[in-house]
Amino acid sequence: MGEKERQSWDLGRFLNTLNYFELIPFFSDLQKLFNSDNRPSLNLNSNTMSMILVTGATGGVGKRVVRRLLEQNYYVRVLVRDIEAAKPLFDDKVEIIQGDVTRPETLTSRLLDNVSAVISCVGTKVQPVEGDTPNRDKYSQGIKFYMPQVVDSPQEVEYLGMKNLTEVAKKYIRSDTKLLFDFSHPTEAIKDTWGAVDDVVMGGVSESSIRLEQNKAVFSGNVSIANNGGFASVRSKNLNPPVDLSNYEGIELRVQGDGKRYKFIIRCEGRWDGVGYSYSFDTFYNTPTTVRIPFSDLIPVFRAKTVPEMGKFDPSCIYSMQLMQTKFEYDGELNPKFSPGLFRLEINSIKAYGHKINTPQFILISSAGVTRPGRSDINLEDQPPAVKINDQLGGILTWKLKGEEVLRQSGLNYTIIRPCALTEKPGDKTLVFEQGDNMRGQVSRDAIADLCLQLLQLPTACQKTFEVSEEDKPNQQQLKEAIASLNQD
Repeated sequence: MGEKERQSWDLGRFLNTLNYFELIPFFSDLQKLFNSDNRPSLNLNSNTMSMILVTGATGGVGKRVVRRLLEQNYYVRVLVRDIEAAKPLFDDKVEIIQGDVTRPETLTSRLLDNVSAVISCVGTKVQPVEGDTPNRDKYSQGIKFYMPQVVDSPQEVEYLGMKNLTEVAKKYIRSDTKLLFDFSHPTEAIKDTWGAVDDVVMGGVSESSIRLEQNKAVFSGNVSIANNGGFASVRSKNLNPPVDLSNYEGIELRVQGDGKRYKFIIRCEGRWDGVGYSYSFDTFYNTPTTVRIPFSDLIPVFRAKTVPEMGKFDPSCIYSMQLMQTKFEYDGELNPKFSPGLFRLEINSIKAYGHKINTPQFILISSAGVTRPGRSDINLEDQPPAVKINDQLGGILTWKLKGEEVLRQSGLNYTIIRPCALTEKPGDKTLVFEQGDNMRGQVSRDAIADLCLQLLQLPTACQKTFEVSEEDKPNQQQLKEAIASLNQD
């Protein structure tokens, strides 16, 4: 039987499509009734839909930062020296990469792939000298101080490590993008969002699916021109609430194709069979490709017919996205690279691009006291132990200061936090901020981790260095106002 002859139509698959996209009112109401408590939600308007790289993630502050990032729906990547030792410390949602800031050859572009910000909690390891008390609490609480020794070289970790990390960050960090769908690390909400919409809805017999395999989504199937059909696609359910991308320039796809031409369709109305805005793009066989789709280049279409009277695409109210393999181009023209049969498109990510960078790209946890060794205006005998024995610790504070300066000169949007003595106490007190490196006191590791996450969203935190400690009273401060009042470097 020829391809163009009538073939039997699959009513069951047609109904399954309508049901999946909640287009059959009765069944849709039943689904919502039974699944409302368990169904994952997807809010692409959230500012936390970003990939954050955490270095020093196995330390006291680093582990807390990772945990809080996951709680707020960030994608998290960590850099560790030993993957096997690190695995038990992290949720399986955390991407673990083996490397060392002191070894620049281990800091590849993969480390920063899709990353919008770095939180560096790296620090020189300090431990009691042999024979000293094993009770580390007296140090971590900032009350007493054991006789210490450094395990690593402060020069390599605090200074050269920062130099290596900022160099790779400058090249590859992508704070101007917003990660919408990360198919290499899909959440349950993403898995529940995408489904097939084939020409079965028009009487055709083409068939496709989207599935997750080996850190990517695979859109594949078989396109048939029987029954006057000729398209297969996968589409997201309507986003609720619709996503606002008005501060971006377009959509970026990271794909690997089969040499065929595909369409990307995006809708700024919630109707199922309404107007979509389309962009055709070519792929190269078995070759990874980045496709950038400017919003200004999107074509308004209705069932492959252009409708220019609909005007330009409105990125402030996006309801759904769709990928399509089709024989139809626009207004009766045919896809010049179409052939019926099997197809395969791998998708790693869908992002928005072109946002003006105005928030911190790099947050560094440094230390109060970094400027004090050698200062003539202070009495070293009145200073904390770490300042008094800086030389015995390999100049750890001196090298931290040099590392800070590397970050300041990097050209990145940065924030440098200088915490006072770190404790294990709950982070429920008011934070106090100063500049000039004269502050004394203590601050909870929990409070510093919380502060890092808040700073990620604050434009007023950029290019600022400050010390922080706690006051012994409940936290009632307005953080935005406190950070805004600080001076830039």
